[in-house]
Amino acid sequence: MPPVPPDSSDPRPSTVTRRTVLGAVAATAASAPLLTGLAAPASAAPAAVRPRALPGGGDLGPNVLIFDPGTAGIQAKLDQIFHQQESAQFGTGRYALLFKPGTYSGLNAQIGFYTSIAGLGLSPDDTTINGDVTVDAGWANGNATQNFWRSAENLALVPVNGTDRWAVAQAAPFRRMHVRGGLNLAPSGYGWASGGYIADSRIDGQVGPYSQQQWYTRDSVIGGWVNAVWNMVFSGVQGAPAQSFPNPPYTTLDTTPVSREKPFLYLNGSEYRVFLPEKRTNARGVTWGNGTPRGTSLSLSQFYVAKPGVSASTLNQALAQGLHLLLTPGIYHVDQPIQVDRANTVVLGLGYATIVPDNGVTALRVADVDGVRLAGFLIDAGPVNSATLLEVGPGGASRDHSANPTTVQDVFVRIGGAGAGKATTSMVINNRNTIVDHTWVWRADHGTGVGWDTNRADYGVVVNGDDVLCTGLFVEHFNKYDVQWLGQRGRTIFFQNEKAYDAPNQAAVQDGNVKGYAAYKVGDNVTAHEAWGLGSYCNYTADTGIVQHHGFAAPNTAGVKFHGVLVVSLGGNGQYEHVINEAGAPTSGTSTTPSTVVSYP
Repeated sequence: MPPVPPDSSDPRPSTVTRRTVLGAVAATAASAPLLTGLAAPASAAPAAVRPRALPGGGDLGPNVLIFDPGTAGIQAKLDQIFHQQESAQFGTGRYALLFKPGTYSGLNAQIGFYTSIAGLGLSPDDTTINGDVTVDAGWANGNATQNFWRSAENLALVPVNGTDRWAVAQAAPFRRMHVRGGLNLAPSGYGWASGGYIADSRIDGQVGPYSQQQWYTRDSVIGGWVNAVWNMVFSGVQGAPAQSFPNPPYTTLDTTPVSREKPFLYLNGSEYRVFLPEKRTNARGVTWGNGTPRGTSLSLSQFYVAKPGVSASTLNQALAQGLHLLLTPGIYHVDQPIQVDRANTVVLGLGYATIVPDNGVTALRVADVDGVRLAGFLIDAGPVNSATLLEVGPGGASRDHSANPTTVQDVFVRIGGAGAGKATTSMVINNRNTIVDHTWVWRADHGTGVGWDTNRADYGVVVNGDDVLCTGLFVEHFNKYDVQWLGQRGRTIFFQNEKAYDAPNQAAVQDGNVKGYAAYKVGDNVTAHEAWGLGSYCNYTADTGIVQHHGFAAPNTAGVKFHGVLVVSLGGNGQYEHVINEAGAPTSGTSTTPSTVVSYP
């Protein structure tokens, strides 16, 4: 979790305040084959019965609420869901609010935890709300740093006062949206905020991050950007501010090297389908601005529409039949890995569908195949340690998937918080050319089941595959390396990290002769790697004297390059000696002034 504002229980000084921020504004499965035609011996056991084929399609379940412009009582239903979900940070409710194409007026959809709102058109402009889709922080006294796990997609908004408010933290994507006005990313009162992610969106007016500490915007169009606090990153964004890191801290790439937008549910007449946007290279701007977006689509009848309570064996039977998976909102316990073995399989979650592995299994595995799309779900570690939670490709995977990569989008991982959970490594990327587009991999620092060994999780993301691209990588609080990158030619655009708050002492985080495990470690044998816009923060509350030698570690070679890198000590709770390797000045004192490195080497 990003830092919270100072209060009577917070040791940090109130240096980042509304005044400071406004000043900144001013300044700137395979089964064995069945043999037929052979008579069984009289003594033989009865032949196995092939399971009855599972049907595709079906209803979306009680936690998907579908509205059309003629639906009565829409606002009351929105208010009811929000009242239930507003402060249910570790609750079990999961909801998707889906709006059929048309125009809706006079709505204010306040979005709470585990709630997704989306339009059902092919274009955002097919579904217009004359009103607002709002995230604020009243439930937390104006502090938006815990506004996690919610999303908005595929809608056009005409905000009532000209500016929509989306004051979020991690795991709260704003995708494929058209705001016919401005967008305010801070809570009312300009309290602290720590997000966030925008993609494939058009904001006609200005985007005002105000108190947001960091943000990543990809392949969008904006009318302007108001200010920056620590780390604002843009790739493929028309209207983005020019490159100027560290003053102001804008890291701007003209294009995104490779991108493929998230699959989404839409209506074709009365038929539900899932649209699969095509891959773009050197992408810039939105995908939907000029007519029908490019890509293909699948009928909902080609999906097994899963409901909470279904077994992992049934999910795997559906996959083995050749069906895709649509996980409707709810919590799914699996006692064996969900195994994705077929190229071009889609696993799409609605309303933060949550997978919990039981008995220490891996939640989901992908084979070394082309074009798998994983999107829109949460993996929550179980109380028995899992060696891994998500494996994209088996160990040693080596096939070239550059023409049709696997994408992992809005797939979030949590260890602890909702209860005791453990996992040695959260996410392992073995397949070449995988694109991880927006993830938050989080070892919980608050909630239940939290403690240095209670929710033990040594590694957040481990990348073994070559040519992997991460766009919007948020990884926090792991006991050892948050990110360990061992594959060649990896690239990251935007990385946000906090070291584990609860490290008991220096010895607990000692990495051999190095003080503290780096937040982002590139393996010693890697000869080519490049990353832009990275930040690591320390807030060692259990022992404020802990020292991190550096936030980032990498081979000192010409082919390994970093751009726009910073470290921050939050109120002096721990310090960094350097930014990357031996480069960059130490942090000091109780200020939250970043130490920066513009480029390395």
